[in-house]
Amino acid sequence: MNEVDIALRRLRGRVTSQDGTPIAYERYGDGPPLVLVGGALGTAATDRPLGLLLARRFSVLAYDRRGRGGSGDTGPYSVEREFEDLAAVVAEAGGEPALHGTGTGGALVLSALAAGLPAGPVSVSVYEPPYSAEAAARHRGAVALLDRGRRGAALDLFLADSTVPAELRPGVAELAHTLAYDHAVLGDGTVPARHLARVHARVLVVDGGASPAGARRAARALTAALPRARHRTLTGQTHEVAPHVLAPVLEEFLAEERETSEAA
Repeated sequence: MNEVDIALRRLRGRVTSQDGTPIAYERYGDGPPLVLVGGALGTAATDRPLGLLLARRFSVLAYDRRGRGGSGDTGPYSVEREFEDLAAVVAEAGGEPALHGTGTGGALVLSALAAGLPAGPVSVSVYEPPYSAEAAARHRGAVALLDRGRRGAALDLFLADSTVPAELRPGVAELAHTLAYDHAVLGDGTVPARHLARVHARVLVVDGGASPAGARRAARALTAALPRARHRTLTGQTHEVAPHVLAPVLEEFLAEERETSEAA
């Protein structure tokens, strides 16, 4: 089955988080369950190109984090409520789903696991969680502008080094307020080593060979902080990783780890 056929069979639904917030998701593919967790300014649609590639071997569930897309945004915001959202999605996925988080979504996944996310996954992969002083400063600056009602300026600051084309930026303007949520997930930008020492899932930490040096240092520091992690660099890739490059790496890792788990 190709990506077009899988896309046509895409199913949409909603789950209810613990505080009553509806969380929208889309599901496609057949096989072992895999949940995708998006990063800053991302939605389930953002993850769709990667998800459709992975759906050839997995049952992929991508969701809109709270405040984005079709999901609700019950206040006041807290990172713990995002943990509850993820737990509801994991339960909806069924079984023991693997998790993949991109950018700040990766930091959210790891923090949720360290906090005791129910139904722990077989394996986890993350792509460049932005644990760096530079990323934290960019988030902090964007939030300061949001607090002054300057949504456009906040987006411009956050996307200053991004390859997102200018003509596509109006499409993410409605998500600007969620930059504050990602800032809360990221914290001060340092790798929370003591907290992440509680993560016992097997983790693949991936970065891009053409990403800034700070992002690559963060990936290595994160790998060292996790009890059961390995590191992989994708030659020529940046933070906006190409789905067709990332998908086979995740597919190989997740399939291998699931086979190891089933044999244990």
